Amino acid sequence: MKTIIAVVLIAIVIAAGVIWWRGHSRPAAGVAFASEPLDFARLEHEMPLSAAQREALTPERLAGYSQEQVDQIYGRLTAGPIPDGPYEGNLFFPRGTDSETRLGEILGGRVKARIAGLGVRKTEGLGRLLWKGKMFYRNERVLRNRIEDLAALAPLTGGTTAGIQKQTVNGKDTFLLFPAKLYCGQSLLDGRRESVIIDYAFTDELPGYREDPDSLGGRKGVRIRDEIRMVRPGFYLGRAYMNRIFGLNFTLYNEQAAAAGRDAFRAGRVDEDCVASADSPAPRAAGL
Repeated sequence: MKTIIAVVLIAIVIAAGVIWWRGHSRPAAGVAFASEPLDFARLEHEMPLSAAQREALTPERLAGYSQEQVDQIYGRLTAGPIPDGPYEGNLFFPRGTDSETRLGEILGGRVKARIAGLGVRKTEGLGRLLWKGKMFYRNERVLRNRIEDLAALAPLTGGTTAGIQKQTVNGKDTFLLFPAKLYCGQSLLDGRRESVIIDYAFTDELPGYREDPDSLGGRKGVRIRDEIRMVRPGFYLGRAYMNRIFGLNFTLYNEQAAAAGRDAFRAGRVDEDCVASADSPAPRAAGL
């Protein structure tokens, strides 16, 4: 009898463990994910992200998650402070999807025809070739994208660099293209709180705008709208929308900002420039 009871107890423990594992998978970073769709408020209440878990996340690790898992991480983040200065960038498409087909459906025929002249077969390779990160001008509420290889953009710039702004970042000349407005606004994924919005809709109204190639991202092109939230100081997770359709994920990192904010973050102090919850507005930094 005792043997039977012991076997039953072991079976119950194993079954409970299997049920828990199915409901809360934990990849290497120790982040828990819901196996079934949950609203973000419940997800955040039941599986909050600790500072240690957020510090364990890296751009490479995020790129290895499924899109559902990336979405669940994003939904548990707040916007944090609006960035300032240069950020290194990387992009990644939802794992397990055909990025070529997905972006082909989003991009209009005219835009695809202009991009075809670049001679890069894979869209992800095109993105990494052209885009190296973003330059934030926090006080002006403006952003520009960092391009290092202008030769690759020649088919889109008319072969001339006249009028293109340039800045040196980490010892390299960086050309600044695709200006965008920078503000706090509602996330298209998670409406409970704001994200930092990078809006290209009216890029043609901003200083430094060039018709070619900047119009590709604006209202004459695919109307790009990015949104970002802070994983930890100096490190942001972003979502890019084209024509209001989600297209890809990206990350932004600034080593100096990461070092400057590390101690305060570990102590539980996070600056918020945007609304951090549906119940109470976050304090805004001066001038924002």
